[in-house]
Amino acid sequence: MELQSFPDDKAQGVSEKLPFTLQELKRAIPPHCFQPSTFKSLSYFFLDVGIIAGLYAIAATLNSWFFFPLFWIAQGTMFWALFVVGHDCGHRSFSRYDWLNDLIGHLSHTPILVPFHGWRISHRTHHKNTGSLENDESWYPVTESQYNQMSWVEKFARFDLPLLAYPIYLFRRSPGKKGTHFHPSSPLFKPSEKQDVITSTICCIAMVALLGILTYQWGVVWFLTYYFMPYLVFVIWLDLVTFLHHTDTDIPWYRGKNWNFLKGALSTIDHDYGFINPIHHNIGTHVAHHIFLNMPHYRLKEATEAIKPILGTYYRKSDRSIFSAFWRSYRSCYFVRDRGKTVYYQK
Repeated sequence: MELQSFPDDKAQGVSEKLPFTLQELKRAIPPHCFQPSTFKSLSYFFLDVGIIAGLYAIAATLNSWFFFPLFWIAQGTMFWALFVVGHDCGHRSFSRYDWLNDLIGHLSHTPILVPFHGWRISHRTHHKNTGSLENDESWYPVTESQYNQMSWVEKFARFDLPLLAYPIYLFRRSPGKKGTHFHPSSPLFKPSEKQDVITSTICCIAMVALLGILTYQWGVVWFLTYYFMPYLVFVIWLDLVTFLHHTDTDIPWYRGKNWNFLKGALSTIDHDYGFINPIHHNIGTHVAHHIFLNMPHYRLKEATEAIKPILGTYYRKSDRSIFSAFWRSYRSCYFVRDRGKTVYYQK
């Protein structure tokens, strides 16, 4: 893994300064990388929807329990790919038109029970505060003293079931934070965002109602086979990818004034998902995405190559397999020290 040796400053709290600026990184990237193509973005959306529809047609035609496990994995992976398209919509990098971003965002996220605007707003908070111990929104570490005070139930949910956390996060947010992604009065949202949150929540309620009607008509086995199992695979994919990009013993976390946006954005790691890379739209190219969150996913690889010479050893990319990287972080990343301006995960 390529990485910079950041000081674990303990009590000193000296703010290390990066040898480059955000403006220098932006100048190194070809200008077209910041320009979304509505046609290209829509083509990814319709491709994903087409594959999802095709998989449903094949599953219904074969109606075979020998095929269903393969169907669950493939369809759950496509649900995840569709989420990534909605992810671009949330960042306004899908197109230049907010109405189209909102439309496709809802069409991408509602079928997989993600409240588009509620998630979009909390995800924006995450990007604005990545790497900040006090203000990051998701996948931030607890301190050692917090860890020691956690009940066994909290520890079990956080450290033993990290790949099933997303639905809980939507309803209860991250540990230590209050609110829900579904209620407009949640601390997550500003009063001006109330109508957006209500719209997305109504869409999710409508989807739940539709699933209820279909389950009543075709039975619980239909629901488990054609929806719940692919949805479960989608949740595992979402949690796995976000966990890997933000949970590693080599990632620095910053306290107080030692944090700034660029240092926080660099506190993430690129991962190679092999043949899955084009399927889930190269979301593993994560460092450039955190630096320039309004960049379309299909420009991230080109942008990454442009800024790597400037980033040097500040650019992180794991050379481990996905399973090895997950197991390493799962076994090693529990908490950070109670003191220090720059800290790292501890066992």
